[in-house]
Amino acid sequence: MPRPGGRAARIQAAIFKAVDELQLDGEELTVPAIAARAGVTPSTIYRRWGTLADLLSEVAVKRLRPDGEPRDSGDWRADLKGWLEQYAEEMASEPGRAMMRDVLSADRLDNACTCSVYTCQQLDVIRDRALALGDRPPDTRAIMDRVIAPVIYRILFTREGADGAYVAGLVEDLLGEAGA
Repeated sequence: MPRPGGRAARIQAAIFKAVDELQLDGEELTVPAIAARAGVTPSTIYRRWGTLADLLSEVAVKRLRPDGEPRDSGDWRADLKGWLEQYAEEMASEPGRAMMRDVLSADRLDNACTCSVYTCQQLDVIRDRALALGDRPPDTRAIMDRVIAPVIYRILFTREGADGAYVAGLVEDLLGEAGA
């Protein structure tokens, strides 16, 4: 088992940093360019990730990982609406769309599943707060199916987008049906 913080972790960090730097510089992302910037051989990248798409997918997943727990204002409904509106805004931005494209372009689906896990964890935090207050919030799966899924679909496949009013409407419908 590799040691946390060992050589493999340092190499991964250097490769991820190289991807970030190349993107900031507006340079083409190729395995040889990333390897040169990271100070490793291209075979190191191919051994670990297999393809450029898989590497970019993993970098995108790292970026999508939340920095902390959702805001806690004491009103879980407002926190849920606010979190979902911010989520939609971030995913609809050009960097958000690029991250989603990178995640979805990978040969492995585990990165897409990881993104779903991150989202569910954030929603679970808000749900747990509501349950602690004795309220009956919608199930996390229902939030994913009734709010997150239509938001992502609109962002990826329509020109309509998913603005704050659209997201608020989805949340209101869900909360109303759940009796929350």
